[in-house]
Amino acid sequence: MTTPTPADKFSFGLWTVGWQGRDPFGEATRPELDVVEAVNRLAELGAYGLTFHDDDLFGFEATHREKQIDRLKGALKDTGLVIPMVTTNLFSHPVFKDGGFTSNDRGVRRFALKKVLRNIELAADLGAETFVLWGGREGSEYDTAKDVRAALDRYRESMNLLTQFVTDRGYDIRFALEPKPNEPRGDILLPTVGHAIAFISELDRPDLVGLNPEVGHEQMAGLNFVHGIAQALWHGKLFHIDLNGQRSIKYDQDLVFGHGDLMNAFALVDLLETAGYEGPRHFDYKPSRTEDITGVWDSAKANMATYLLLKERAAAFRADPEVQEALETAGVAELGQPTLNAGESYDDLLSDDSFDLDQASERGFGFVRLNQLALEHLAGAR
Repeated sequence: MTTPTPADKFSFGLWTVGWQGRDPFGEATRPELDVVEAVNRLAELGAYGLTFHDDDLFGFEATHREKQIDRLKGALKDTGLVIPMVTTNLFSHPVFKDGGFTSNDRGVRRFALKKVLRNIELAADLGAETFVLWGGREGSEYDTAKDVRAALDRYRESMNLLTQFVTDRGYDIRFALEPKPNEPRGDILLPTVGHAIAFISELDRPDLVGLNPEVGHEQMAGLNFVHGIAQALWHGKLFHIDLNGQRSIKYDQDLVFGHGDLMNAFALVDLLETAGYEGPRHFDYKPSRTEDITGVWDSAKANMATYLLLKERAAAFRADPEVQEALETAGVAELGQPTLNAGESYDDLLSDDSFDLDQASERGFGFVRLNQLALEHLAGAR
């Protein structure tokens, strides 16, 4: 079944369906999208959640802040849509040209923290469980312009303040850092899943801080997104996830989920659905600049339909007896067996001469056959 329901926990950013198609080389190709219309249309399509930056909802100047919040709350009440995640825009306004938490300007850092703290209060009021932080301007173009060690100190100082704030206020909110290697800055701090995990270990409350990895952010650097998600799960740090499509190493394309590396998307869905991930399946994509408003909603539907198709194909793959035999040949489950026997010491290992070197050297794992079976299931040929 490819008809989504709220039980699938699909969510969209207001900045995604609301993107007007403006880019560095061209003006907008679509009119502004009102938040109430966004909520209503997403609910009609079967989504369960909407996410937003503060600036998406009421603008940087926040002239109509309370009015827009009330309108959003009304639409949520009418449709049953929820707000699972909120984030803060620390990248669009010129004041953040050198970052928010790590700007060389101390006054900017203080302003950024106040902006985030106020938005956390809104997130708590709306029942959000996750607060995402994408440091798109936290970085540099010139190595001599930024003391990275001091920047990481300031980053840590900011995260420690935010975790203390939610703890003291009793808010049931966790933070999710969103890694990205570059764009818009030449080099962004915490560029990958691994960098972010290492940083989290240095915080006062690492239990409150996890990750929000994005497909395109890892793949634009030539990294394997499935491997990154597996490591985030292994650390217990996959608090949220951004799904979209990316075609090879280039700028961040934000295509519809699956409209890039389809095999990797298949493996990702298989991982999420078998690893017990219970968070939202959040789509952080941009409807193509070529689309009118009808195309916006067609693309929103395409994200959800693709995920459900891949979920269906992955389940069929796992249930196929030939696949199960190929998995056994490949030794996939064998990797889950501890290398040492129960109670075995290094002395025991050193004295064990039972290994058949020739036999192990001749073993074929059948990885190509296994991958071909995955491709055939993905293509609907099995």
